[in-house]
Amino acid sequence: MTDYRKTSEAVSKLTQEQYRVTQESGTELPGTGVLLDNKEPGIYVDVVSGEPLFASSDKFDSGCGWPSFTKPIKKTYINELRDTSHGAERTEVRSTHGDSHLGHVFTDGPLDRGGLRYCINSASLRFIHRDEMQTEGYKEYIDQVEEVA
Repeated sequence: MTDYRKTSEAVSKLTQEQYRVTQESGTELPGTGVLLDNKEPGIYVDVVSGEPLFASSDKFDSGCGWPSFTKPIKKTYINELRDTSHGAERTEVRSTHGDSHLGHVFTDGPLDRGGLRYCINSASLRFIHRDEMQTEGYKEYIDQVEEVA
């Protein structure tokens, strides 16, 4: 089993925006995330710990301004916490091992795919293309990624 964890070295390599989002529970401006329009096959991992979070096959265009997914790769890599900041009750999504703030989950996703919308900041993610998954140590998750056309 891979040792996914938060290290001071990984945190020190974060950009200012990645740090603000993952370590200070920030939110990137809608429509600005570099992964918002990514349609390549692969997986999205925690920028801090590397734990696999979401597969491209579960990504969809929700129109909300942030990358959206219907489900995590493994429920055990996601913590869902009650968030009452900003005068609303929401469910915050954090990575289990990296304890990175990722975004929030809402119940307005596609009903035919479970009804959830994981609304995730690009700054909290690193994308690994399907072609690189084996060399980067994510071979076991290739079956969750659509075939390259």
